[in-house]
Amino acid sequence: MNIRTMGRIAAVGLFGLSASAQAAVLQITFENTGASDDFVLTPLWVGLHNGDFDLFDDGSAASAGLALLAETGSAAVLSEEFAAMGRLQLAGIGNADGFAGAPVVEGGETAVGEITIMNPAAYNFLSFATMLIPTNDAFFGNEDPTAYRIFNEDGSFANPAPIELFGSDIRDAGSEVNDTFGAAFSAIGGADSRENGVVGLHPGLDNFVGTGTAAGQTIGRAPGDNQLLARITFTLIPDAADVPEPATAVLLGFGLMGLGLRNKRRRKSMANGTVAS
Repeated sequence: MNIRTMGRIAAVGLFGLSASAQAAVLQITFENTGASDDFVLTPLWVGLHNGDFDLFDDGSAASAGLALLAETGSAAVLSEEFAAMGRLQLAGIGNADGFAGAPVVEGGETAVGEITIMNPAAYNFLSFATMLIPTNDAFFGNEDPTAYRIFNEDGSFANPAPIELFGSDIRDAGSEVNDTFGAAFSAIGGADSRENGVVGLHPGLDNFVGTGTAAGQTIGRAPGDNQLLARITFTLIPDAADVPEPATAVLLGFGLMGLGLRNKRRRKSMANGTVAS
C-alpha cells in the first residue's frame, strides 16, 4: 500500500498543561465510499472541543461559515467562527491533487489526517463538515455537538465507532436554491439564487444527475437514503510520548492548528491487494 505522508504537526490548547503532558496522536480517516460517478466530497473540516461548539440546528439559519462551506467547500470562515480558547482544529483532510486542482475526496478515495493533541481531556468531542460536489449547498455535518465523543474526561481514548454517513444524512444549508446554477465545481454556469432559508434534511439531488463537473466528470446517480456515502474512522496512534510544555510564546496564541495529511488513492483494481497512489 503506497501512502504519501505530508507530516504531523502538534496542536496545543491553552489550558491544563503541565511541565510534561502526554500527547495523544489522533488519526482521522475520511473515506468516500461512492463510485467514480458519484458525488465528490470536499476536504473534511474537523474541530475538537469540550462540547461547547454548535455547528448548526435544523430549522435555524446556517452561520456564515457553514453556508460558505456548504456552497464552496471553503472552511475559512467556519474556522474563524470556531476559533476560541480551548478549541482545536484539524482542517482539510483531503487529497493534495484531485478534483480540478482542488483538494477533494472522490469516490473510492480515502484521505488520512493526524493531529497531535496536548491534554486530550480538554478536547472530548468532535464536530465535522464536508460539502457534496457539485451541489448548491448540500453538506454532511453533526447537529449535536456532543454526539461524537473522542476522548473521555480523564483524557483516555474513547475508542469511538466509525461515523457512517448515508444519503438520508445529507443536509441542505438553506442558503442557495437547489437549481444547479452557480454550483461550485459544476460545469453549469449562471448565478446562484439566494434562498435565505434554514438548515434541514436535503430534499434530494435528482436534478444533479447528468450534471457535468469542471473536471469532466458526469454525476451518474442520486444517492439513495440507505446508500453509504462516507465513513470517518478514528485511531489512536500508540507511539505518542511525553511532550515537553511548549514555549510561553506559543501559549499566548489561540492554539496551533494542526494539519497532517496522508493521501491514498484507489485507482486500480484491488485484485492484486495493492492500492495505487
